Amino acid sequence: MTILVIGTGSIGTRHAANLATLGERVKPVSMRAVGLEGALAQIRAGLRGAVIATETQLRLPLIAACAAADVPMYVEKPLAFDPVELAAILDVSAPVAARSLVGFMMRYHPTFRDLAAADLSDTYRFSFDIGHDVTQWRQNCRFSESYAARPAGGGVLLDLCHELDMATCLFPMAEISAVESIGHASYPGVDMATRISLAGAALGSVSMDYLSPVSTRKIDIAGVRTRRSIDMLSVAFVRNEMFLAAMRDWLALIDGHAVSGVDHLPRLDLVADSCARIAAAWQARRFVGLMNGEKP
Repeated sequence: MTILVIGTGSIGTRHAANLATLGERVKPVSMRAVGLEGALAQIRAGLRGAVIATETQLRLPLIAACAAADVPMYVEKPLAFDPVELAAILDVSAPVAARSLVGFMMRYHPTFRDLAAADLSDTYRFSFDIGHDVTQWRQNCRFSESYAARPAGGGVLLDLCHELDMATCLFPMAEISAVESIGHASYPGVDMATRISLAGAALGSVSMDYLSPVSTRKIDIAGVRTRRSIDMLSVAFVRNEMFLAAMRDWLALIDGHAVSGVDHLPRLDLVADSCARIAAAWQARRFVGLMNGEKP
């Protein structure tokens, strides 16, 4: 039985290679080569599964086709940036949602797994911070030619939404109070740096940017009893292990086997709150500044 991998960019290529490593028969489908209609034509009953690693705005019809054909899915994050479209995705995917996974692979990071198992009830302040120089962190890819440079579905908030997902898992009662973004004169509607303020029993922030000259990924959680300050880039860990762990869990779901036991399993029918918060944050962006420098 074959697994379609729809999308042959960097993440689709990674998933295809990992599935092959795990012994699966894989058929890559290039959206640039066949287009949406061509990809839809290859979704049929009898497939073992389908990985959907396309631009965000193309996912609803692919998800609907997979669900109609009873094909379980691994769908890259975010599911949607429009709350209405997200609701439609959650509705149409219901027949296969319990056998499908969303690509929130940071839930498999050892640091996050430790935090998910910890008692964080005394937290009064938290922050998640990620920054990359967008001109350097993707090989063989120009920002101006990527999906991330498009106003519909692009920008750093959606691209690096793992931090908001982790914050939502650990602090689900904190609500969005403000979303402030810095844009770029050459890319109207695309956020280059965004800060999301959250408020509840604890005060929090999630910040992400494409601008940092030195890559950063940090978590700070201040509690009455314990202070946790974590530099995630200093953790000795093979990044691809997270992708492999998620893929193993997806294959286990397809086969009806036990999954790994990871807290916050990113099964499609269990991620609605996080996906809704990501979409709500994107819709709530308020551009407070504009860069005019050289194009990334």
